[in-house]
Amino acid sequence: MEQESDLLELAPVATGEAHQTVQHLSSGQKAAVIVRLLLSEEVPLALDRLTPAQQERLARHMAALTQVNRSTLATVVREFTSALDSLALTFPDGLPDALSLLEPHLSAPAREGLMAEAKANAPVDPWARIADLDDEALAAIILGESAEVCAILLSKLPVARAATLLGDLPADRSEVIAHAVSLTGTVSPEMVDRIGTTLMGQLDNQPRVAFSSTAVDRVGHILNAASGSIRDAILEGLDRRDADFAALVRKAIFTFHHIPKRLKATDVPKVLRLVDPEKAIIGFACALEEAPIAAEFLLENMSKRMAEQIREEAEARGTPKLHEGEAAMAEFVNAIRELEESGEILLIPPDEEEE
Repeated sequence: MEQESDLLELAPVATGEAHQTVQHLSSGQKAAVIVRLLLSEEVPLALDRLTPAQQERLARHMAALTQVNRSTLATVVREFTSALDSLALTFPDGLPDALSLLEPHLSAPAREGLMAEAKANAPVDPWARIADLDDEALAAIILGESAEVCAILLSKLPVARAATLLGDLPADRSEVIAHAVSLTGTVSPEMVDRIGTTLMGQLDNQPRVAFSSTAVDRVGHILNAASGSIRDAILEGLDRRDADFAALVRKAIFTFHHIPKRLKATDVPKVLRLVDPEKAIIGFACALEEAPIAAEFLLENMSKRMAEQIREEAEARGTPKLHEGEAAMAEFVNAIRELEESGEILLIPPDEEEE
């Protein structure tokens, strides 16, 4: 290694400086010597990857050392380079680091079990976990906690993110919290740690949910697969029971009729490639009668030759039975949903669609 040869050049030759007494240094002091030498050579070091305790010990060792003679430096460098030469392979430091390396290759049950073990055994910085929450979860905490706790929480976040969260709050709430931030100057580190631990405990004690998607999305997906008559009847019933919930479900529903408003014209060819040609003909034969605007939108955004061929075959086939036609039209919807879930296309949001 080039750096290793540079270090060895600092070692004394067999004469002259070899008569200097080699100072006795602890392993921690030797590490401090190597770090000091590398820093003097402007070698970049990732010291922030050390634990806070290790960083503190390193700083104290460096502060305690005054001078190291060349013989001692040469000895320390030789030990260091010898250790590097004999090193064949390094392994992750602890279970959390091992999991970060192995995670893509582990099964879900094994990964979850090991992650739970790692969390239980490893010291956790509560504020680091809280900072990893998304804005929606943090906003829920801010709305539910006292202004003083929220002031400390915002103070532990990056400034830009704290500003965003504060700006999204109602004006009266943000003013109270902003004033509380001005009062945090005398809060002790122990109190900050205690608040972080309490908040993290509340998060850990939240009940686990059985479904990853919301009730609105689940009902919307179910009604997407239902026939038009059944879907309309259920929505009417929802309107009577809970008009607000029904309104949200209507936004979550995506049917063949929504295609012109939600699907980008440039994505039509991608959808057609996923639909079975025979079912596509049946779907168009039905849609030309039941959903002509959506059918024409699809035909206009494919090649002229393909559009003419599909139109001719659909008209020649005649209007299919409603249940058969709706099932074929649903193939288009399923293809669009599949492309959306895989990230290949982005649908136009319902709010923009309504505008």
